[in-house]
Amino acid sequence: MDSELLPKIPTGTPVEALPEFVTTSLVFMAVLFIFIVGSGALTLVVLFVVDTTQTKYAVRRNYPVIGRLHHVFERLGKFFRQYFFAMDREEMPFNREQREWVYRAAKNADNTVPFGSTRNLHPIGTLLFLNCPFPTLEEDMRPTTPMTIGPYCAHPYTSDSLFNISAMGYGAISKPATLALSNGARLAGCWMNTGEGGLSPWHLKGGGDLVFQIGTGKFGVRNENWELADDKLAEVAAHEQVRMFEVKLSQGAKPGKGGILPGAKVTEEIAAIRGIPAGKDAISPNRYSEINNVPELIDFVERVRSVTGKPTGVKLVVGAWEWFDELFEEINRRGIEYAPDFITVDGAEGGTGAAPMSLIDYVGLPIQESLPIVIDKLVEHGLRDRIRVIASGKLITPADVAWALCVGADFVVSARGFMFALGCIQALQCNKNTCPTGIATHNPRLQKGLDPRDKAARVMNYARNIVGEVCVIGQSCGVLEPRGLRRYHCRIIMSDGRSAPLDELYPEIRPGVSTTEAA
Repeated sequence: MDSELLPKIPTGTPVEALPEFVTTSLVFMAVLFIFIVGSGALTLVVLFVVDTTQTKYAVRRNYPVIGRLHHVFERLGKFFRQYFFAMDREEMPFNREQREWVYRAAKNADNTVPFGSTRNLHPIGTLLFLNCPFPTLEEDMRPTTPMTIGPYCAHPYTSDSLFNISAMGYGAISKPATLALSNGARLAGCWMNTGEGGLSPWHLKGGGDLVFQIGTGKFGVRNENWELADDKLAEVAAHEQVRMFEVKLSQGAKPGKGGILPGAKVTEEIAAIRGIPAGKDAISPNRYSEINNVPELIDFVERVRSVTGKPTGVKLVVGAWEWFDELFEEINRRGIEYAPDFITVDGAEGGTGAAPMSLIDYVGLPIQESLPIVIDKLVEHGLRDRIRVIASGKLITPADVAWALCVGADFVVSARGFMFALGCIQALQCNKNTCPTGIATHNPRLQKGLDPRDKAARVMNYARNIVGEVCVIGQSCGVLEPRGLRRYHCRIIMSDGRSAPLDELYPEIRPGVSTTEAA
């Protein structure tokens, strides 16, 4: 109890007057106690009346007052499971072991573990890499060979960065998070995708290479009629840091649905960058009005590339894949210079700030199935050397990246992995502007917890440690650099409990031979 509420003993009070003072104090405390208990009882009565007369919640109507605990426990349940009840490798979308690996890598801490693996090696789908009897010596392991994207552009992009930062729009993530990622990209020598929220000053301030993503809302590069504006495209391309452009057809967590930014996260600054009203939900169309078929897709990509002079590719989630034959045949008919310079393949397990659960859970193919399909279709049509392939979708550990390289990816990108590097605790509040780590919120009080300078170093450490441990896997398999990994270096556990090599599940395709014939 606050001592200021109790009567004070006046200075100089004679001893014989103390009993009267004590009596007064006891009466005061008794009255205060009765007031508190009475207020509590009155509150319970009011809640009881409210619950028994309302018709919206059956549990509260049948169990007045107590039924309110249902909602409290429902909200707290996922946090108790995360910290106390779920096993280290049980959680979704990322388990504790995966997150802890990223945390340690970001802090550049010791990432060795003792005694033995806690990973169950027997479930269907488990990946196993095949070590060779004579591993590559560390001193013989070569750095990643630089690779050029967009050889037919006025300004091709050459990068030796194997692992890069995937799309996270400014608006979905905060100013300090964007600053930390852009600085971290510069320090690590990798690129950062802006996401569909437009180009912010905080992307540019970090100094790292940028991939400008064009979403269906065309934020930052459209006119008042929501049409693509060439002058604004050229304005973005004028920034030397913007090295490539990505046309987002679909996103892993929500194929067939445009971007969703809740109005609570649309600040005045974000509204100005995107060209939308502040405080209102920013809902992008579910597809481009300009792109209704394969020829129009090629025309759109070529328009962006001709205006900007920089490599232009597409990002997509694979569902129905027969249309790839039409796409690649049309490219070969027009000439390979008309091909997208890269294809970013996003798996159905990809992340998002906000999406309908029906799309997150049920639409699109996982990256483990879709990536081989795209690679093999490119080989079949003789375009594998022309179009670079970027793998995306829940690839946050060295094993994930090594698997993508085995299948044939040229580069790997991750968003949530770098969010963990920033300190994300998987609180699952990205869509509510209440992110407790300051990453996905525009609440200044919450953003104070994220120091961009400290987190930029963690971004750099995570990117470098991923590549370093992919090299360790490569050494064990006997290759000289990470992109030397092939499908025969990896096996996968099947339904009978035995493993099968990836090159048998996805046989090597020869140009001109269809994937159906090869199978």
